[in-house]
Amino acid sequence: MIMNNLENEKQPVGEEQTDNIVVSPTTENNESATENALENEEMKAEEVVTEEKTAINQDIALENNDEKSENEEVETDEQTFVVFSIDEIVQKLRDLLDSSAPNRKEFNEYKNQFYRLLRDETEKQKQDFLAAGGENIDFVAQESELYTEGKDLLGKIGEKRAKISAVEEVEKEENLVKKLSIIDRIKELTENQGQEDFNKSYQEFKTLQQQWNDIKLVPPAKVNELWKSYQRYVEKFYDLVRINNEFREYDFKKNLELKTDLCEAAEKLVDEADVVSAFYQLQNLHQEWREIGPVSRAEREEIWTRFKDASTAINKKYQTHFEGLKGQEDENLALKTALCEQLEAIDYSQLKNLKAWNGKIKEVQEIQAQWRQIGYAPRKWNNKIYERYRAAGDLFFKGKSEFFKSLRGDMDENLKRKTALCERAEALKDSQDWRKTSQEMVEIQKEWKKVGTVPNKYVDSIWKRFIAACDYFFEQKKVHTSSQNEDETKNLEAKKVVIEKINNLDTLLGADTALTTLRELMDEWHTIGHVPFKEKDRIYKEFRDVTEAQFDKLKIDKADRKLESFKTNISDMAKSGNAKGQIMREREKLMRQFERMRSELQTYENNIGFLSISSKKGNSLLDDMNHKVKAIKSELDLIVKKIEAIDKEL
Repeated sequence: MIMNNLENEKQPVGEEQTDNIVVSPTTENNESATENALENEEMKAEEVVTEEKTAINQDIALENNDEKSENEEVETDEQTFVVFSIDEIVQKLRDLLDSSAPNRKEFNEYKNQFYRLLRDETEKQKQDFLAAGGENIDFVAQESELYTEGKDLLGKIGEKRAKISAVEEVEKEENLVKKLSIIDRIKELTENQGQEDFNKSYQEFKTLQQQWNDIKLVPPAKVNELWKSYQRYVEKFYDLVRINNEFREYDFKKNLELKTDLCEAAEKLVDEADVVSAFYQLQNLHQEWREIGPVSRAEREEIWTRFKDASTAINKKYQTHFEGLKGQEDENLALKTALCEQLEAIDYSQLKNLKAWNGKIKEVQEIQAQWRQIGYAPRKWNNKIYERYRAAGDLFFKGKSEFFKSLRGDMDENLKRKTALCERAEALKDSQDWRKTSQEMVEIQKEWKKVGTVPNKYVDSIWKRFIAACDYFFEQKKVHTSSQNEDETKNLEAKKVVIEKINNLDTLLGADTALTTLRELMDEWHTIGHVPFKEKDRIYKEFRDVTEAQFDKLKIDKADRKLESFKTNISDMAKSGNAKGQIMREREKLMRQFERMRSELQTYENNIGFLSISSKKGNSLLDDMNHKVKAIKSELDLIVKKIEAIDKEL
């Protein structure tokens, strides 16, 4: 890993002097005084050159190590990506598509997970299809909207990355030309050093270095060659310069500030909650560290140790994080092994009927659902445990398929029965006898539920045929009912008007006139059709209350009231379905009641003849029986009038 390379890195003596050395201007008026100083500066320059060569070699070594480490990181990243659901993956792909430059590692991982889930979903559909008695050759996967969107997003992201790559290739070629131009200019500065003002040359040299660092992407095949050429002329430039300590110390100070900022940034990453993100941010900090020039020898070890310690802490958290993931993978392996054992322990000798198979199918489907909830097992076991699970599942579904083949005859018979029900429903669908046909349709639907499974390839077609006939009838009934509801609402308003008229009946009218008017209003009430069912009881109660109130005012006998109420009921009954049958049953009921009460009257009359009136008690009993006889005669008279009302209605 990167950290291992950094911990093994040995800082060369002159490393911190690579890119930030400046020469002080020579003083023409002081040539004799500066000769010795120049000689000393030349000796220092030789030392710096040696240090610079060592630093350059060290930088190249670090780059090679970084490249190796990055490859190792990619492998680690591929092994430790979080497992997402299909909803999360599609959202991640949406986010990638919206980003300016989709990350290649993330794109590849989400793509792999997407197709893995698609494969699992297809497999689940297939197993469910087979579990329902389908044939393997008939299976056709149904792709959900999420998977369709995911494929579309993958295609668009791929196109976007291709466009970005094309732009990057152009950029790399342009950057190659720019860097070659920088090398040429540094070469000119080294060759024309004696002819130009050094301060001006040095400032241009530093500008060229900054431009070089700002240019990132170049063709990979040219990287090493380009870097070597650049370093060669940088070395030549430093070979020719006389080091100025004042400028040099200034560079050291600026570099120390920059490296201190990197240390602080690395130390903040130690507390970062997202360990993986912290690790990759650390790699960026290391890249920036390499691009910053040296610091003074006295502070070199201290600043490097501080940066290395923070890096070590981050790497340890990163390693601990993935050790935890490895522990979870071991637990997942144990859970998947237990599910395999459950499948392998199925006793097929006990599965002899449809109920037993259906129960076991539910158990196996539950095992499948649990399997899909469990994450990855360790890489070296992941394929093996899946093959074991697949083999046990295939064995089960093969046995199930063979069993259901034996039921094929029953399924064919069920198909015939359901076809007959479809024909019955289709024959009734245009009927306008809404009440009777509705009952028949409900009975047909109940029969449908009792019929067993049909061959899988007919399941959808036979159901669509049946439900189409049922839906058509009930839709037509709904249209009719809607129209009927409008009429019933109008009837309700009409009955309210009648109630209001009864309630406001002129009390100054004579009794006969008032009674005639009341009965006319009651007859008008009876001629009005049905009202909405939920309003039926309420409006009738209002009608009954106002008529009773008027009868009370007119002092109408209770028997007459009962007769009027009976006539109202008969009138309502005449408007219902099967009116004649209901009215005839009511007449028969009254006839039986008449015969029973007449027999009861005869018994009372006979008993009266035997009573002795010599005692006080006998006289009291006789009065009671005479009272009952009178009541029975009154009731018989009312029954006769009711029968006459029925006959008139008929």
